[in-house]
Amino acid sequence: MFVVLLEFSDNQPQAGQFIDGHNAWLKRGLDDDVFLLAGSLQPNRGGALFAYNTTREALQERVDEDPFVAENVVTAEILEITPSKTAPLLDCLLDAPA
Repeated sequence: MFVVLLEFSDNQPQAGQFIDGHNAWLKRGLDDDVFLLAGSLQPNRGGALFAYNTTREALQERVDEDPFVAENVVTAEILEITPSKTAPLLDCLLDAPA
């Protein structure tokens, strides 16, 4: 399982130019069952994703395709987590790859 932090860079003012592409990228990740959750970092710091069902290498390639990353609107950091305990609702994560 992974947490992806997308923190705004100095190029944040350009976000409006790339928001449609970024939203399409998020939708693909959700549709592909790679992203579990996407949301905003507060206050106005960028965004974060929970990802699973992928490898670190494949996730890095996917993150690099985000228009916000490609255009330096955000910087991306991928944190890898090995789940060992969950609430019952999230037991599916214990057996998920990465």
